[in-house]
Amino acid sequence: MQSLQKLITRPLLSYRWRFHTSCRSQQDMLKGKVDKWGGVTVDLGSADCGLEGTYIQTSLRELDAFAGMLRKSLKQWKTEGKRAVWLKVPILQSRFVPVAASQGFQFHHADKQYSMLTTWLPKDHCKIPHFASHQIGVAGCVLREDTKEVLVVQDRNRETSHMWKLPGGLSDPGEDFGDTAVREVFEETGIKSEFQSILTVRQLHNYPGAFGKSDLYIVCRLRALSHDINHCADEIIGCKWTDVGELATTQSTSLISTHVARLVLHGFREGFDTIDIGMKELPAVFKNMTYKLYHRQIPDL
Repeated sequence: MQSLQKLITRPLLSYRWRFHTSCRSQQDMLKGKVDKWGGVTVDLGSADCGLEGTYIQTSLRELDAFAGMLRKSLKQWKTEGKRAVWLKVPILQSRFVPVAASQGFQFHHADKQYSMLTTWLPKDHCKIPHFASHQIGVAGCVLREDTKEVLVVQDRNRETSHMWKLPGGLSDPGEDFGDTAVREVFEETGIKSEFQSILTVRQLHNYPGAFGKSDLYIVCRLRALSHDINHCADEIIGCKWTDVGELATTQSTSLISTHVARLVLHGFREGFDTIDIGMKELPAVFKNMTYKLYHRQIPDL
């Protein structure tokens, strides 16, 4: 009790937990869902986890009682041969985080309304997978095939604001690469476009803009559906159509833009089927789900 008091200081969050009578009769065991890999997930925001929440203050006595429940549960799960334990803690119940940490739990990931903690019960090497290691950025290489021009912008909020680059930005959750490119191009430049293919992918590790995680930057070829520029002044300093050959040779751009321009020039000369990475939608093994498969085009068998 004293060690827990040192770990958790006042003021207490305005959230209190009372324990089900049924839990007391079952020696204060937490309840979780067992997955196919032999792990247990306990959601402290769920009504059937063994706790019942009310919006009152949390007392140190109740936090100490939760520590006892967790300790007994871990001992039981280890006896049963369970492997990973996942503890989902809603943000208003964050007072339970130091209690779990004192028993070996670590942060795995967090979202707006919860944090997920994990611990590995076996004595062997921990096999819990890391959380998402990459962020996804997508650029749109918007082409006017009649004039062989490409759409380029100058970012307002970048150290390289003097450089001309392809418009683009981060992909939203659940958004396909092509949809991200079309959306970002329109938001930044006012140009409507249509996804055609993927041209190239850049991978960069320890990216400062991704909190030290890795970054995937996907360049899509888009066909222009409009030509009149109406750029977003909050994000973009300048926007213009420029000759692809000029972009391939100018010093006022990034290396990746130079390489993309060279790819496009090759596509204009030899046909875009020689450089395009196309997309095919296929049914997934999961019910009522599909996925996008990206690859170079091959003859139908």
